[in-house]
Amino acid sequence: MTSLLQEQLTPLLADRYRVEREVGRGGMATVYLAEDLKHGRQVALKVLHPELAATLGAERFLREIQIAARLQHPHILPLYDSGRTGGPRAQDFLYYVMPFVEGESLRDRIAREQALPVEDAVRIARNIAAALDYAHRHGVVHRDIKPENVMLNEGVAVVTDFGIAKAVSAAASENLTQTGTAVGTPAYMSPEQAAGGPEPDARTDLYSLGCVLYEMLTGTAPFSAPTVQALIMKHFTDPVPAMRGTRTPVSTDLESVVTKTMAKSPDDRYQTAGHVIQALGSPKVMTPPNATPLATPAVAQKKSIAVLPFADMSPEKDQDYFCEGIAEEIINALSKIEALQVVSRSSAFAFKGHQDVRKVGEQLGVATVLEGSVRKAGNRLRVAAQLVKVSDGYQLWSERFDRDLEDVFAIQDEIADSIVKALRVVLSDKEKRVKDKAPTANVQAYDFYLRGRQYFHQWRKKGVEYARRMFERALEIDPDYALAHAGAADCCSALYTWWDASKANLEGAEAYSRQALALDPDLAEAHSARGQALTLRKQHEEAHREFEEAIRLNPKLFEAYFFYARACLAQGKFEDAARLFELGTQVRPEDFQCPTLLVEVYRSLGRDEDARATGRRSIELIEARLALNPDESRALVMGAVMHCQFGNPARGLDLLAQTLALDPDDSGVLYNVACAYALAGHADEAVGALEKSVKNGFGHWDWLEHDSDLDAVRSHPRFQALLAGH
Repeated sequence: MTSLLQEQLTPLLADRYRVEREVGRGGMATVYLAEDLKHGRQVALKVLHPELAATLGAERFLREIQIAARLQHPHILPLYDSGRTGGPRAQDFLYYVMPFVEGESLRDRIAREQALPVEDAVRIARNIAAALDYAHRHGVVHRDIKPENVMLNEGVAVVTDFGIAKAVSAAASENLTQTGTAVGTPAYMSPEQAAGGPEPDARTDLYSLGCVLYEMLTGTAPFSAPTVQALIMKHFTDPVPAMRGTRTPVSTDLESVVTKTMAKSPDDRYQTAGHVIQALGSPKVMTPPNATPLATPAVAQKKSIAVLPFADMSPEKDQDYFCEGIAEEIINALSKIEALQVVSRSSAFAFKGHQDVRKVGEQLGVATVLEGSVRKAGNRLRVAAQLVKVSDGYQLWSERFDRDLEDVFAIQDEIADSIVKALRVVLSDKEKRVKDKAPTANVQAYDFYLRGRQYFHQWRKKGVEYARRMFERALEIDPDYALAHAGAADCCSALYTWWDASKANLEGAEAYSRQALALDPDLAEAHSARGQALTLRKQHEEAHREFEEAIRLNPKLFEAYFFYARACLAQGKFEDAARLFELGTQVRPEDFQCPTLLVEVYRSLGRDEDARATGRRSIELIEARLALNPDESRALVMGAVMHCQFGNPARGLDLLAQTLALDPDDSGVLYNVACAYALAGHADEAVGALEKSVKNGFGHWDWLEHDSDLDAVRSHPRFQALLAGH
C-alpha cells in the first residue's frame, strides 16, 4: 500500500529513481527503497518531511549537504546524490540518496537483544568513533549520533546521515530559530547542543557516542523523562547513571570511559574521537568485574585471519622471496576488506616454519590461518593452500593450482576470493574494484618487485639498498609499474632519513613518488610514498594532504598512519601525532612501533599516566616479538629505550649490547641507542652514539631538535656543538 507522499513523489523522480516501498520514517525524513535507474543499484531515498522542507531554503540546504558528500570512509555511509524535485512549491521535495544497506540498524539490534555483549558494544563504538575521527578531521560534525543512524552489516557498523542535521540547522536557522533551536535527538543530545548557542564542535558527537555506548551496554538510554524539556534538562543537571548491576557486567574502566565521554563540559570529555578509540582499546576495558585482566587484547573478532609465509617446495630451494611475496600479496589484498581483520606481515611471518597452525592462530588471536606451499620450476607454478579453523583444526577450504607462471596473479585472486567466500565476507563495490586490479602485466617485473619487498622488510641499510635495486630492475622491465615506483621512493626516503642524507636519495624519493602518483592516482601506497618525500623537503602541508589521501583510499594502510604520525612528531605537532599513532595501533594492534613512539608523544603533552600505561603495553609487545625474533635489531633497540625509560635499565642496557653486537655502525640504530643511553643517564655514551650516527649518514635533524628522549643531554656541550654544526 503506497502513501500519498509516495504517490506524489514517484512521477517527479521517475527519470532517475524507481520508488519501490517505504522502509522507515524518522524525525526529519521518510526513507524509501528505490532503484537507481542509471547505475542499476538499490538505494535508500530519503525525503524530508514536506512540512520541514517547506520552511527551508533549498539552495542552502543542498549546498550544506554537499559538504558531507566528500566523506569516504569504511564506517561512513556515503552520500550518492541530493536534489530538489521540480514543480509548484506545494510539490517541492528535498531529498538525498545513500546506499541501501542490507542488515539492521543498531536500534533494531538493541530492541531485539536489550543489552549487547561487551565485546560487541565496544567494537561497534570503536567503528563509530573511527567514522567520527575521520569526519571531524575533514571539518564535518554529525550532530545526530543515535542508534537509528548506525547500520550493522556482517558485524561492521556504518554511520549514516553525516551532514544532514547540520544542513537542516543551517538552512532553517532564519525560519526556525528565535533565541536558538537545537537540531538533534534529545535522548542523545549534548548540553551545549541542546542550549542552542554557538555552533557545537566535534566534542558534541563524542557525548552522543557516550549515550549510544551506554544504551548498548545497559539496554536503556542514560536519561528518560515524560517531556522533551525535562529530558533535555537531565543532560544539563543529572550525573551519568551507574552501570554496575546492569544486565551486562561492565568493567570499571569501561564505565569510566562512558562517564568521561558524557561529561557535561566539553573540556572534561575526550578531546578527539581518536582518544576514545585509544581508551576503548585498553585491555582493562574488556575485563569483566572480578576477573583477571587480559594480557593482550584480541587481535580480531569473529572474521579474522593470519596468512603464514608459504613453504618453498622448489627443487633448488631458492624461491623463499617468491613464497613470502605471494603470501604478502594475499595479506595486502585481504587487508583492504573492512569486514576482515588481517594480521600484519611482520607478525604472521614471525611464525615461519611453525608446524602447529592452531597454536599459531591462538597466539595471534585469530579465528583462521591460511598456510600453503609453492613449487616453481621453469615456467610452471604449483601453489597449494588451505584455510584452517583455529578452534578445531578443520579445513574450511583447500585447493591446489597447477598453472603457468604468468597465472600467478589469477591464483592470488582465486585464493583471496575463496577466503572471502569461506568466511562469508561481503565486499563493497569499492573493495571489489580494488581487489581486481592487477599490479603489473609482466611476471618478470613482479618477480623483481617481490625480491625488493623481502629485502625492504629487513630494515637494514644494505637490505634497503638492495631492495631499491630490485625495484629499479622491475621498472626497467615495466616502466609503468606504479607499485615499484612507490617502493623505490620508500627506499630513497628511508635511506635519506636513517643512513645516507644525500641529495641523490632526496631527489630519488621526489622523482619516484611523483611518477607513482602520475601512473596510478588511486594507489594509496603512492600517496603515502609522496607524503614521505614531501616531508623530507619540509613541504609539510602538501605532505599532510598526501597522507590524508592515502588513508582515505585505504584506511587499513598502516604505513600511512605511521609515517604521517612521525612527520607530525618531527614538527612538534604532538596532538596530531598522538591521534595518528593511536589510529595506527587500531589498524595494527600487534605492532610495537606506534605505542613506543606514542609514549614520547604523551610525555610531551604532559599525559604521564597515559605514557606509563602505553609504555607497559609497548614492552609486552616488544618482548613478545623478541621471543620469536631475538635478532630483530629494531625490536631490540626500541625495547632498550622502553626499559631504560620505565625503570629497568639493566634489561635496557642488555638489549643495547645485543643491538650494537648486531649493527654497530647502523646510523638509524645508533640514533635509538643514543635515546636509550640518555634515558638511562649515560650522557657521554648518548652523545657519542649521536655523533657516530650523524657521521654515518643520519639525516633526520627535526628529530634531534624535538625528540624528548634526548632532553637529558640537550645541555651537553658536544650535543650543542652537533646541532650548531648542522
